[in-house]
Amino acid sequence: MSLQIRDVRKEYPTRSGSLKVLDGVSLSLERGDAVAIMGPSGSGKSTLLHILGTLDFPTAGSVQLDGVAPFELNERDLAAFRNRRIGFVFQDHHLLPQCSVLENVLIPTLVNPEANKPELLKTAKELLDRVGLSGRIEHRPAELSGGERQRVAVARALIQKPALILADEPTGNLDRASAAVVGKLLVELNSRENSILVVVTHSQDLAGLFPKRLEMGDGRLL
Repeated sequence: MSLQIRDVRKEYPTRSGSLKVLDGVSLSLERGDAVAIMGPSGSGKSTLLHILGTLDFPTAGSVQLDGVAPFELNERDLAAFRNRRIGFVFQDHHLLPQCSVLENVLIPTLVNPEANKPELLKTAKELLDRVGLSGRIEHRPAELSGGERQRVAVARALIQKPALILADEPTGNLDRASAAVVGKLLVELNSRENSILVVVTHSQDLAGLFPKRLEMGDGRLL
């Protein structure tokens, strides 16, 4: 099982002509791989992450995850693929303030009426135990620290046992100590779950936790 990216390009039309954001990106990752992608603002990091997450479409090139080409799916199947096969962790945790920690972790599973609810509840509690929040499952996000909220977001990203986990500046809003905890947690859980982890970051400290590090510049992986 793998992630295969071949010659991915992304351009946006502007009044002065085409704006090239990605210029022939290719990358191959296997289950268990964890890679940090660094680079200056405007280098194409976030655009690449959005394409990997099927939140944006490439202008050219191909993406395959576990043998499936998601951009060849219809809209409904693509949404289902994204929900079940890809987990997201963003700079802002995006937790629902009115929901408990446990309810927030279970949110990605709600769109599947055929899901095994007791099994998912068990998995959610196990994930919260792994991220050190087993005693906070009934708390609301406002009752947690920034680092704790981001750990909830990590657990939520893993609830569907995705093949691919994508994180966009996951420690950008955290103090250094909390950032170190969340960074180590991402790498450890990815290894345990045997998924593929791709993180975009400006943080040298976070990137240093990853066995693979890549640099982006002018829309290319260097």
